[in-house]
Amino acid sequence: MAKILLLHSMYGLRPAVHQAADRLRAAGHEVHVPDLYGGRTAGTAEEGIEIKEEIGRDELLRRAVAVAAPLTAEGGLVYAGFSLGGAIAQTLALADDKALGLLLMHGTSDIADDASTDIPVQLHVADPDTFEPVDWVNAWYLRMRKAGADVEVFRYRGAGHLFTDPDLPDYEPESAERAWAIALDFLGTL
Repeated sequence: MAKILLLHSMYGLRPAVHQAADRLRAAGHEVHVPDLYGGRTAGTAEEGIEIKEEIGRDELLRRAVAVAAPLTAEGGLVYAGFSLGGAIAQTLALADDKALGLLLMHGTSDIADDASTDIPVQLHVADPDTFEPVDWVNAWYLRMRKAGADVEVFRYRGAGHLFTDPDLPDYEPESAERAWAIALDFLGTL
């Protein structure tokens, strides 16, 4: 099965991330869940944004690379993440020529004009989503396809942004279960 680097959202490394990792491990995957916030967690989106901005994008990327580097030395890695973690996972995956796949839950990142990849990519996103507007997701999809990625986008009508996190108001159980079933099938093919 796959070796997965699973990155947390702007809320930090909370129980929902560990629960997701356990779900993936139960399906036979090796899962690594680093704490990019150094033990801090947020109770609200505003607190999460504050922590993220205090640490800074470059430092978050540096921390993620420090965790990913030894894992990629052992072979291909699947990058995955929730919201902010998805954006970081995408950046790492597009820079890793050994990457086996990219699983994005609730978040994406910009794509360089000269990006090139042939990895399979799956995105699960609320519809509508204030953090991932429809126009952004459509443009993101086209840019990923232009880069050469094999992309699937799954939209969840009426769900909140972090709809897979049972500890947040965004949680939507039906959408979460559907997303996990599709994601596990995807990971099983890598």
